[in-house]
Amino acid sequence: MKRYPRVSVVIPTYNCDRYLAEAIDSVFSQQYQDYELLVIDDGSTDDTAELVKGYGDRLRYISQANQGVAVARNHGIQLARGELVAFLDADDVWLSHKLNAQVNLFDTCREAGESVGIVHSGWQRVDHNLRLQVEVRPWKTSPILDLEGWLQWKPVLPSAMMFRRDWLLRADGFDPRFPPAEDTDLVLRLALMGCQTRWLEDVTTLYRQHSDSAMHKGLPQARSLTQVMHSFFS
Repeated sequence: MKRYPRVSVVIPTYNCDRYLAEAIDSVFSQQYQDYELLVIDDGSTDDTAELVKGYGDRLRYISQANQGVAVARNHGIQLARGELVAFLDADDVWLSHKLNAQVNLFDTCREAGESVGIVHSGWQRVDHNLRLQVEVRPWKTSPILDLEGWLQWKPVLPSAMMFRRDWLLRADGFDPRFPPAEDTDLVLRLALMGCQTRWLEDVTTLYRQHSDSAMHKGLPQARSLTQVMHSFFS
């Protein structure tokens, strides 16, 4: 019987060749090595395909017509062969212990009889050159990530999270109607379904801020969150 890697790492990317290599290299630098890496190219018109080709068969490269990050992530979920799924945005970077620490917490929870579907962690907001702006430790303000905690604080960052794939499939993945707040919509739906989340009280991810990132799209982000809230409470 063929054995698949335990973790599937999914990098959705669109015209992000200037940052993508740093994201990929941060995956290959992980202490934890029982993973597969899928790069889902959402119709890039830059040099993404050529860049990824340089990594050979160390990763799986999948190109699709441009449909948005939600569809790209969902494509990765469908192709993933691991029990656990970790998303990494193409402009973000992982610290080397990220996968190892989150897998260990999943195992600790399982040994304690806890059925956990998400392990979340902290991050550093950095500029385009990876210079530190601020360190974010969300568990200090939202120590319990139940439905109430998600609704009140919305401390969502996919690059800092790890999911059980079966929960992602049960929720039908990300809803493409809500960019760029499709990640908030997903965790709210998962929480409503009974999916439990645990904090890894550690910083694992560098969340890059630049002119094209979601953090710089304040009004669209606010409108999208409003749509998510209306959809959720309806």
